[in-house]
Amino acid sequence: MKKRTKIIILAVMIVLLGVTGYLNIALNNSVDETPTSTTTTSYFAAYRQDREAQRDQMLLYYQAIAESESSTPEAVTNANAAREALIAQMDTELIVEGLIKGLGYNDCVITMTSSNVNVLVDAATLTDSEVAQIVSIIQENLNLDLKNIKIIPVD
Repeated sequence: MKKRTKIIILAVMIVLLGVTGYLNIALNNSVDETPTSTTTTSYFAAYRQDREAQRDQMLLYYQAIAESESSTPEAVTNANAAREALIAQMDTELIVEGLIKGLGYNDCVITMTSSNVNVLVDAATLTDSEVAQIVSIIQENLNLDLKNIKIIPVD
């Protein structure tokens, strides 16, 4: 390459770097600075992201067992059953979380086992009637006794 071409390329790159820096500063200053409850929002988002990542790994694991030529028929059957149970649990959690959010809460997550459920609700406190509404939703959809339901406000 000629020396002149190298100088032109270097000058263009410096101009692009300057434009990038200017746009970065301009766009960062235009972001709305209104405070939100980022702590609870990020908690719920992080929990969902972790749960989704773990479930994706489990589904891939079950799929690998089901598709492996070295898997026994029993292992394939068990993997398919476990995958279907996990998908059903995911659907149930999504439905129950949606119903609880429908009561007017900003966010919530639930964790389930075969006999227990924990509900974390984005609220500073919960009244007895709010707890009763959440319990009603859980009992209707999960058929659990009151002693197996834990509701936790998260603020």
